[in-house]
Amino acid sequence: MPKKRSGGGLSPLQQATKFLGVSVLAGAVMAGIAMPAAGALGLAAKGSVQGFDDIPDSLKSPQLSQRTTILDSKGNQIASVYSRDRTVVELKDISPYMQKAIVAIEDSRFYQHGAIDLKGVLRALNKNAQSGGVSQGASTLTQQLVKNYFVEEAGDDPTKVAQATQQTLGRKVKELKYAIQIEEKLGKKKILENYLNITFFGEQAYGVEAASERYFSKHAKDLTLPQSALLAGIVQSPTRYDPINDEAEAKKRRNTVLARMAEVGDISKADALKAEQSDLGLKVSQPKNGCITAVKGASFFCKYVEKVFLSDPVFGKTKEARAKIWNQGGLTIRTTLDPQAQDSVQASLKDHIYKSDSVAAAATLVEPGTGKILGMGQSKPYGYGKNETEYNYSVNADMGGSNFGFPTGSTFKPFVAAAALEQGLPATQQYPAPYSMDYPSPVSTCSGKNWVNTGGATVENESESEKGPYELKEAMAKSVNTYFVQMISDIGLCPVVSMTNKLGVVQGNGDKIPEVPAIALGSKGLSPLTMASAYATFANEGTYCTPIAIESITQKVGNEQKSLAVPKSTCSRAMSKKTADTINTVLRGVVDSGTGQEAGLTDRQSAGKTGTTDSRKNAWFVGYTPNLAGAVWVGSAKQNIEMTSIRIGGVWHDEVYGADTPGPIWKDAMTGALEGKQVENFQLVNIPDPVKKDKDKGNDGGKNNDNGGVTTDGGTTGTTDGGTTPTPTFSLPDGFIQGNDNGGNNGNGNGGNRG
Repeated sequence: MPKKRSGGGLSPLQQATKFLGVSVLAGAVMAGIAMPAAGALGLAAKGSVQGFDDIPDSLKSPQLSQRTTILDSKGNQIASVYSRDRTVVELKDISPYMQKAIVAIEDSRFYQHGAIDLKGVLRALNKNAQSGGVSQGASTLTQQLVKNYFVEEAGDDPTKVAQATQQTLGRKVKELKYAIQIEEKLGKKKILENYLNITFFGEQAYGVEAASERYFSKHAKDLTLPQSALLAGIVQSPTRYDPINDEAEAKKRRNTVLARMAEVGDISKADALKAEQSDLGLKVSQPKNGCITAVKGASFFCKYVEKVFLSDPVFGKTKEARAKIWNQGGLTIRTTLDPQAQDSVQASLKDHIYKSDSVAAAATLVEPGTGKILGMGQSKPYGYGKNETEYNYSVNADMGGSNFGFPTGSTFKPFVAAAALEQGLPATQQYPAPYSMDYPSPVSTCSGKNWVNTGGATVENESESEKGPYELKEAMAKSVNTYFVQMISDIGLCPVVSMTNKLGVVQGNGDKIPEVPAIALGSKGLSPLTMASAYATFANEGTYCTPIAIESITQKVGNEQKSLAVPKSTCSRAMSKKTADTINTVLRGVVDSGTGQEAGLTDRQSAGKTGTTDSRKNAWFVGYTPNLAGAVWVGSAKQNIEMTSIRIGGVWHDEVYGADTPGPIWKDAMTGALEGKQVENFQLVNIPDPVKKDKDKGNDGGKNNDNGGVTTDGGTTGTTDGGTTPTPTFSLPDGFIQGNDNGGNNGNGNGGNRG
């Protein structure tokens, strides 16, 4: 049996013949001789070489992947993201030393030969015949450029990258044909420019500009002779010659480049010797890639922008098409983020809650009338370490948020009130609103199939002294649970879910709000962005605008910038102006004299609502002025911490509720965001004071909470007590989540403030 040889079993003579065949083929094409296939020269062994004429006639230069820069609304950089760190520059912006160094070491006859250096090929035959290889020493810069095009097109797909770099005769033939075309089309200077912009220099740096910044913290046009030689030397093996990890090996390689430059006459031997004696002169800059590097605590907003780009069809019909554009980069994305608002959000969160606290907080600010997201932050920074998270608590799951959002408690009640007003109920609508009651049954739904209280579910107010009759304004100010349960029973569930649909209110997992009476008390998980955008509708006289994060995008293509279409906010009327004005008047009462007094702004009109859910696992404040809306959530992402006897932001809390923790965060965030901005007022309506009735008020002190009542999922035992009354037990129907929307303050025993 013949002895097996290297090179797939072929003898050195056979390998040499194959390689010579490529050379002859290239020479023939250059001479204009059409050859139908490589088989005549023995080049198509085992089908590895495609017929030369079968190769497509043109190679399209790929759009080089570059950094994408994300800016705030004022043009300040938030973050730089990239799949490949690259900044494309023109040849005039690359040091002449660098141009000479790369040519000297990679292709010293670059300016003398065409696309293929036949002398180089013949010179390499001896080495290749011995080793069985097919590429040693024969590739010109033009051929290397073609190979890099293949790699660039492969992107991050490992299979395609392997195909683009495989050492086969078939790939070599393809490379040769395209090299000839590129040489004729581009010319030497453009080929050199493209090569220096596409090649990999190690340490995440693609292209000479990124490499210069990475190793020397300077632009490529400012590279010195020894610095240029160092970078040129890295190209052959970025890992082996990495100057950061192996200075000695890198210096040896640099000096080889310098010697070669002197040998070909680019520099004098004296200059080479002087440069060889210098140290590497590294001034390393750490790569700053990705949203984790975002300034002003905007990492979560940055990721939201990325999610918008990758999910919105305006950027491409398919997920793959959008991902390709994103990974190619070269984008400049100007966002809606207002630096003043963002600073204020982060400062407020930092002042009121520590990242090391057992619970977290998230805040989002939205501009009424435009849908622009002006601020978005949270107390736990973006990251993967202790007290960090990659989840954005302000948004829905499909945009990087938690799976289900967070139960909102009594902050849902304004949606019920708006639906009732749209149905023709007056603002003076009165209900008995007893301290405790069974859920009314049956309750009509959109399907016509009534909801029936088969489980005996009941709901209570915070204390026995809280009993009606009440009208809307007072019931909202005191967050009377039984009032809103009676209201939703009166108008039916369909108007409420219809209203939430118009307000863009969906659960954190994207599902619509279900038709169960417990939604009146905030039983379902929503996100701060959803709540802020919905409340902005009240400020915008009843017109809802979808939230947006991107104002404009340009993409660098070659040396030109082209604009891309971006998603626009879609505005539609959700309720009449009269209804919106009435809700504004009602929610003004919450911050003036109701459960949200601690959140009221001192220098301008504001309105809002508190909310706290069962066992105080979530606390909310959602509010707005005529020109800014915001939502703040505090709680545990896993919903496993009851915020009682707890320290948050260094402050001890016997009980956490909507006004005492989210409220102050909202107030400070809004105050800073609106500083220096025009003061605008609501157009309030006149709601007659209720006729005085005899009611057993009892002692109105103590804790007065926004009790979300019995709203427990899965038929578990529930409680409607905010922590000051006995806890009744009973079974609940499916679809309930247990909640008590506490928004109160500790009273002083003499009818103290309600929170």
